[in-house]
Amino acid sequence: MADEDTAAACVVCATHRGDALVPGGPVGEDDLVVVSHLSPPPPDGPGRSGVVYLGHLLVEPRRHAAGLADLTNGEAQRVGLWCARAARALREAGGAEHVYAAVIGDNVPHLHVHLLPRYPGTPRAYWWHRVDEWPDAPRGGASEVAALVRRLRSALG
Repeated sequence: MADEDTAAACVVCATHRGDALVPGGPVGEDDLVVVSHLSPPPPDGPGRSGVVYLGHLLVEPRRHAAGLADLTNGEAQRVGLWCARAARALREAGGAEHVYAAVIGDNVPHLHVHLLPRYPGTPRAYWWHRVDEWPDAPRGGASEVAALVRRLRSALG
């Protein structure tokens, strides 16, 4: 598949083109990187609540790049910068006590760094990759996501 075809079929590239709803819009962006909040799934499927873990951010290069090794040096620098800036915003405006970062890359072949905040009171059994499984974790739908995005964007200045 050609690079243009890959990018045309990519869900992340589609989001960057504006083809998919992202509540609140970008948290931050520049010419190389977009930071957005994970979108809540539609509530119409079985077992789907229409809510998402609040603060779950995605840091993505604008250009279609499958993984870290596919980034240019400039993109890599900006991805790192935006991860740090967004993590600070999650602490300052989102109330997180710690922010985890992960690149998995198994389901979507477009690099996206997951930033997962851990909020005060989260039991140790739910730290790291289970942080969003905690029954009392903050969750919300599109309006709550949009409100958090506005606070985070404001903290980024």
